[in-house]
Amino acid sequence: MVRRVDDSGVTDAGTLLRRAADAHGDREAFVDGATRLTFGAWDAAADAVAAWLADHGVGRGDVVSLVLGACADFAVCYQAVMRLGAITSPLNPRLGAREMASIFSRTAPRVTVLDPGLASLPPGAEAGTVLMRADLAPVVAAGGRPASLPAMGLDDTVAIVWTSGTTGVPKGAVFDHGCFRDMALGAGVLSVPGDRRLSPVPFAHVGYMTRPWDEIGNVITTVIIPTPWHAADHLRLIADESVTVGQGVPTQWQLVLQHPDLPTTDVSSLRITSTGASKVPPELVRAMRKAFGVPVVVRYTSTEASVTTGTQVDDDDEVIANTVGRPAPNVELRVCVGEQRASVGEVGDIHIRSRAQMRRYWKDPERTASVIDPAGWLDTGDLGWLDAAGNLSIVGRKVEMYIRGGYNVYPAEVEDVLGEHPGVVRAAVVGVPDPVLGQIGAAAVIPADPSHPPTLDELKAWCRERLASYKAPDRLRVVAELPVNALQKVVKANVAAMFTEGEGNG
Repeated sequence: MVRRVDDSGVTDAGTLLRRAADAHGDREAFVDGATRLTFGAWDAAADAVAAWLADHGVGRGDVVSLVLGACADFAVCYQAVMRLGAITSPLNPRLGAREMASIFSRTAPRVTVLDPGLASLPPGAEAGTVLMRADLAPVVAAGGRPASLPAMGLDDTVAIVWTSGTTGVPKGAVFDHGCFRDMALGAGVLSVPGDRRLSPVPFAHVGYMTRPWDEIGNVITTVIIPTPWHAADHLRLIADESVTVGQGVPTQWQLVLQHPDLPTTDVSSLRITSTGASKVPPELVRAMRKAFGVPVVVRYTSTEASVTTGTQVDDDDEVIANTVGRPAPNVELRVCVGEQRASVGEVGDIHIRSRAQMRRYWKDPERTASVIDPAGWLDTGDLGWLDAAGNLSIVGRKVEMYIRGGYNVYPAEVEDVLGEHPGVVRAAVVGVPDPVLGQIGAAAVIPADPSHPPTLDELKAWCRERLASYKAPDRLRVVAELPVNALQKVVKANVAAMFTEGEGNG
C-alpha cells in the first residue's frame, strides 16, 4: 500500500519531490513511451538540469520558457527551474506565431528550452538563450547539482500559466507554491495514493502546471499520451498501463467512445473517469458511465481559478449529468446578479475565492483588478446558477451570451439540448447579427450519420419542445468537425465566422 508523502513543514514543491524520492524512489512518476522515470530519477535529473540552467545564467526570479510537448523532460525542466527560484513559462507548441511572440515579449525569458521537432520560434522572438531538448539527455546522464539552492516559501512565484486565448491574446496567470498546496487539498476523489493517472492534455495546461503538489504528494504515476493525441492511444494505455484514473476533455471522450477498439479494450483497472475543461454535455456523462462501468466525475474550473467545483462519486445520475457539482472544500463560491447574490435557480456571474487561485496576471495590474476584487473574489467570466443543494450549473461564458429580440440566450443551454438529439454528436451555438432581431442563434452540428444529417426545421422543433421558442437556432451548418484550439476547446469566433461569411446551410 502506497502512503501519501508527509508534507508537514514543506513550503515548496521541490522539497516535496525530495521527500517522495526518499520514501518512494523506485516508484514510477512518469510513463512516457519507452521512458519510465521513477521519483528517485526525477529528483536526480532535476538537480542536474538545474545546474545546467544555472550555468546559463538562470537564477531566482528569472523566467524560463518551456516550448515542449507533454513529456518526462518537461517535468524534469519544471522541477529544475523551481529549484533555482526561477519561474516557468510554458508555451504549448501548437500556439501560433503571434501568440508565442506576445508571450515572449511580455516575459523576456532568460532561457528557452525548445523541442524543434514540435515548434519553431517566431522571427525576432525575445527568447533569451535557446537550449535544445536533445541536450537534456547528456546533461542528466552527467549528473550533478547546483552549488547552492535558495530556500523557497509558499509565496514564491513558480509558474505563469497562459490562458487558451479563445477570446484574444493569452493572459498569464501567476501561481506560487501556496497555490499548489491548496490545489492538492481540493483534488478530492481524483487523487488516491498510488494512482496511475492518464494525462491527455498538454503540460502547458493548468491541468498539469498547478498539480505538482497533488501528484507528488500522492505518489501518482502520470501516464502520458503521445502527441498528437489519438483515441486509439488513449484506450491502449488504459489497458497496457493499468490506468486507474481516466481523464480527458469532452472532445477526447467523444472520440474514445466512438472508437472501434473500445469494445475489446480491457478497462477493468479503472476506478474512476473524469472530464471537464469545457462544457460537458449530459449525454456524454451517461455514455461514459455505461461504457466504462465506473463512476464519472465532472470538474469545472478555469486557468485563473485552478480548482473550483466537482461532482462526487455518490451523486445521483441527474447531478452528475446536469451539473458541475459543489465547490471543493477549500473554495468559496457565489453567484451574483450585480452586487447581490443570486437566488436559487437564478443565472448570474460565477465568482470564486481560494488560496489555490492565481495571485495575479503577469505584469498586468489593471486586468488583474478587473477580475479579482479587493476582497479576493475572482470573477470567472462564466454564468451559472445554483440549485437548492448547492450544485452549480454552467450556462456559458458572459462573452458568448447573445440577445435575440430582447431575450438573453445562453449557448451552452441550447448546445445541451441539441446534443440530446439522436442525430447530433456535438453542437456549438453562437449569436450572429440580424437586422431585425439584433442577433439570432446559429448552430454548427456534427451529425451522427453524415449521409442523413438533421435539418434545421427538425432541430428547431426539437429545441422548442424543450426550451423557450426564442432559444431554438435560426441557422444551421452541418460540419465534419468543430474548430478547436490547442487545448481542444471550441473556438466560438471561428464558428461565428462560418455564418457571417454566409456559409450556413439554413
